[in-house]
Amino acid sequence: MLKYISRPFAIYGILVILSLMVVFHTFILLGQIPYEMVWGGRLTSHSEMLTFEAVSITLNLLMIAVVAIYAGFLKVNIPADIIKIALWAMFTLFLMNTIGNFFSINFFEKIIFTPLTFILSFLSFKLAISNVQTTSN
Repeated sequence: MLKYISRPFAIYGILVILSLMVVFHTFILLGQIPYEMVWGGRLTSHSEMLTFEAVSITLNLLMIAVVAIYAGFLKVNIPADIIKIALWAMFTLFLMNTIGNFFSINFFEKIIFTPLTFILSFLSFKLAISNVQTTSN
């Protein structure tokens, strides 16, 4: 199955999905989307939501940067091994998040984010097993 997914498709797929996730989490921070829809429906206060959403946005932006560096869009001198480790970490994080979303008590999170994080784990795996194209090669 992986041979049918191109490297550019995986790169752009991750970048688009993660960018949309940053927008989604920003709407949660702004109160436009109820925070009960995320984090397994287990957030108990506004201050807890602020902390968790800040972490989420930061991680998503970091992962966008990793993929942009991997693809050569960002010219940053980071060793290819570090990028490869980060891609494997992304794969692991998305896979664990898929399991967490599956067991969410929020129906929306379960039906929307379970497949989304599974797709992200699959695309991250594709990049993790591919050659890194950074400027440090």
